[in-house]
Amino acid sequence: MGAARQPRSKGGRTPSRRRQAAPPIPVLPGHKRKFRERLLKWYAQHGRDLPWRKTAVPYEILVSEIMLQQTQVDRVLPKYQEWLAKYPTMEDLAEAPLAEVKKTWYPLGYNIRPVRLHSIARESVVRYGGTLPREPERLLAFKGIGRYTAGAIRTFAFREDAPILDTNVMRVLHRVFVGKGDAKRQKTALWGLSEAMIPRGKGYDFNQALMDFGAMVCTARDPYCLLCPMNGFCKAYPFKAGGVPDDAPPGPTKPGGGSR
Repeated sequence: MGAARQPRSKGGRTPSRRRQAAPPIPVLPGHKRKFRERLLKWYAQHGRDLPWRKTAVPYEILVSEIMLQQTQVDRVLPKYQEWLAKYPTMEDLAEAPLAEVKKTWYPLGYNIRPVRLHSIARESVVRYGGTLPREPERLLAFKGIGRYTAGAIRTFAFREDAPILDTNVMRVLHRVFVGKGDAKRQKTALWGLSEAMIPRGKGYDFNQALMDFGAMVCTARDPYCLLCPMNGFCKAYPFKAGGVPDDAPPGPTKPGGGSR
């Protein structure tokens, strides 16, 4: 008998096989320990004082995360305060006319974001009484909440040890533990590394520290390598001064990344 034929899709094509999971990025135990300890120590001394770090309300965390997509912190700060004064709860936002919501958003730009936020608020009120679920599959069911935003809500609102991978986190992990190639092409493996690096019970501080470190020390085009506590084992050290790093985007990042 001949080999059994594979089932075909409606279009007549044979279904493609599932992609194999990316192999994990190898990290020496000593480097993993040093990275965690030094990062948390740096964060305790230099972490930024930001208003969304003083709340655990899922809605307020959501607002900050959507605003921080593709927008620097200093531009978000005044708008975040204004937004919560006008729409203090998910219900308030859901009830507001979309045209007004978009006007309130000005001048942050990328105006699909207030539309998404308004849609999430309305769906949240209908399905969950104006709150957000903590289960990742339910968060990801919202249009406008991707893997990064879901992880941020879980770790910053619900204090879970959930991984995140925004532009800053991806850059830091790729430079320190990979050091070559295009970080975007290794995104799946970097998600796995982000999760593996979290010290148990310290996901909140660790993830905040990663984002601050990428924004303040391991910056895209001019990192402070000589002052970096990771330079003894960083695979990208010394970073070539004046060079364009592999992971530096030529323009605005895609939704869900965040420049912070």
